[in-house]
Amino acid sequence: MRALVTEPDERLLIEAAQRDPRHFAQLYENHFDRIYAFIAYRVRDRAVAEDLTSEVFHHALAKIRQFEWRGLPFKAWLLRIASNAIHDRWRETSVRRDTSDDDLAEPGADDGTERRTVIMQLLDRLPPDQRCVVTRRFLDDRSIAEIARELNRSEGAIKQLQFRALQTLRVHFSKRSDNGLSP
Repeated sequence: MRALVTEPDERLLIEAAQRDPRHFAQLYENHFDRIYAFIAYRVRDRAVAEDLTSEVFHHALAKIRQFEWRGLPFKAWLLRIASNAIHDRWRETSVRRDTSDDDLAEPGADDGTERRTVIMQLLDRLPPDQRCVVTRRFLDDRSIAEIARELNRSEGAIKQLQFRALQTLRVHFSKRSDNGLSP
C-alpha cells in the first residue's frame, strides 16, 4: 500500500513535474490505481480501460505545465481528464456504430440513431463541468454524492451544474424541434 501524500507534498511534486517532466513519474505512481479503477468501472473492458488510462496520463503529462494549483487534489484534475476521455471514446464508438447501423437500416427507418447523435452533439456544446456531471450522472449512473466526492465539490454545486446542463439541453433540443429539425 502506498503512503498517503499530503497536500503540500503533492503540490511540491506537481511543481517539480512542471519544471522537469521526469518528476511526473511519482504523480503517475500515486494516482495510477485510482484512475485505472475509475475508468475500468465505467468501460468494463480491460483493453479499453488500459488504453484510456494511458491516454489520460499522456494528456496530463503533456499539459502538466498548464496545471494551476487551486487547492483541489491533483486527482480531481486527472478524473476530469479521464471522464472526458471516456466521453470522447463513447462518442467515437457511438458514431462508428451509428454509421454501420445506418448502412444496414432501411431507407426512412429511424431507430433512435439520429436522436442519439443529436444528444451527443448537444452534450459537446455544454461547458466541461456541466458535461462531466451529466456524463457521470446519466451515462455512468453515478449518484450526486459520488460525483461530489470525485470532483471535491458540494452536492449542492453538483445539483446546480446538473440543473443548468439539463436546462440548456432542453432549450437546445426544443429549438431543434421547433425549427423542423429532427430531435
